[in-house]
Amino acid sequence: MITYLPGTTIEADITRNDTEFILKSMFSMGGLVLSQVSRLSGVEMHDVQNWVKRGFVSPPVRKQYSKRQFCRIILINMLRDCLPIADITRLLSYINGKLNDEDDDMISDDELYVYFVRVLAHMRSQEYESINEAVSAAIKEYQEPFAGAAIRLEKVLTVMAFSYCSTHYHRLAVNVLSTFDKQN
Repeated sequence: MITYLPGTTIEADITRNDTEFILKSMFSMGGLVLSQVSRLSGVEMHDVQNWVKRGFVSPPVRKQYSKRQFCRIILINMLRDCLPIADITRLLSYINGKLNDEDDDMISDDELYVYFVRVLAHMRSQEYESINEAVSAAIKEYQEPFAGAAIRLEKVLTVMAFSYCSTHYHRLAVNVLSTFDKQN
């Protein structure tokens, strides 16, 4: 089943677990310029620039965004329909410290994004009965850089999954509500 990678305009089958391959291919020749980031993420260029200015995303190097920066942008994009930006930055800071400094990251944003897509794939397969089970399955091979890191990652992915589902159900509710005027 072809869908879009969460938070992007990129068509992909998330059940095939090819997110890492797609990201690696996109960045095989280097970084992306702002217009490419905007087109692939669906985020307006001025929003990306604002996020950089406010320290939510580290600044591009030679006007090019890295895979980590791109994934940070799509994580924010994916969550902003449900969570205020202050909560998103708090969530990401919980595992990665200062958002504009990648040196203190517990996990890179591209790894976090890949884990999140795995959670969604597990949920879509309906192999697991709950979001918590899907999260646990997605991170079962995660290697902690320090004690307690897996628990932090599990908490962040759980919040992300609940937020993502909430946005999905909100959109469905709005669609059903829009049919009220069309019916007698």
